[in-house]
Amino acid sequence: MMNLQRCPQIYLIFLTSILMIACQSKTTPDVSNIKVSTSIERFDKELSALTADQVSVKAPQLKQKYGHFYADFMDKILGVGDVSDTSYYQQLRIVLANKDYRELSAEVNQKYPGMEKVQQDLTEAFKHVRYYYPKQKLPRLISFFSGFSVQTPVGNDYIGIGLDMFLGADSKFYPALRQSIPEYISRRFTPENITPRVIEGFAREDLFPAKDGDRSLLSKMIYNGKILYFLDATMPDLADSLKIGYSSRQMEWSKKFEPQIWAYFLQNDLLYESDYMKIQKYLADAPFTPGIGENSESAPKLAVFIGWQIVKMYMNKNPEITLQQLMTDSDFQKILTRSKYKPK
Repeated sequence: MMNLQRCPQIYLIFLTSILMIACQSKTTPDVSNIKVSTSIERFDKELSALTADQVSVKAPQLKQKYGHFYADFMDKILGVGDVSDTSYYQQLRIVLANKDYRELSAEVNQKYPGMEKVQQDLTEAFKHVRYYYPKQKLPRLISFFSGFSVQTPVGNDYIGIGLDMFLGADSKFYPALRQSIPEYISRRFTPENITPRVIEGFAREDLFPAKDGDRSLLSKMIYNGKILYFLDATMPDLADSLKIGYSSRQMEWSKKFEPQIWAYFLQNDLLYESDYMKIQKYLADAPFTPGIGENSESAPKLAVFIGWQIVKMYMNKNPEITLQQLMTDSDFQKILTRSKYKPK
């Protein structure tokens, strides 16, 4: 016979389990039946295999295969020239024979002999994209390396993945690049950053590009907050620090001092400020945010962090609002007001 004295505890455990399941189903949709197959085309391997004496034969084949990406890569990324005629061949041959190029090629091949794990992570993220946007065309993904010039370029029909900028924070190449790529940036050049940077680029460039007229700090806060909330929705299991590009210490600092950060923006009348020179330091990546915190310990781009918290609060306070409605809503003042954001 059941011990009646234990029933309330059993019911409580049962109710808690139901609530947990309901919570998870609300925030983490089931995407197991969504058909998405993500493939990363290894242009980096094909280019690495190309020798100077093969250019006139192999280059046209690569141009045909990779289309817009090939033209952008040769002209804008590698800088060897316009591919509309063959005059760029000579510069390409020089690059292919360069010792530094060959050394970087070897490092990329060693670090990424295959990309199965990255493809799995991107597939899962794009399944979530398709869950919310069933008709959305997904980008072609092409890996390359370029001598540390660009990380995830978004082109006409592709997103590139610059593998030389995801070699791992301990890569031997990055210390030599400190003047052009500071450590606070290169510490994020790790494999686990590939998926969030690809999805973020897709969101910012293809799905929800910023409007030129939105120039106040508040508008930029909310816009960036919406992008990060989109990353929450499409990569629910990813650490927040990877989404925003913080170290764990910076993430902890921002959460700890959230009320003080918000108070600083209010006290200095910054929300409706549209002077780029005055507000950029609160949005840009940097070692820290000038003017906030002591001993240069603050996290960077604190306006982005606060915008993210406002959007999360807005969505929590207004559960009837869908992700799709949020992403198309440009009434930044309404989002702030209805969020009832008051960090404590």
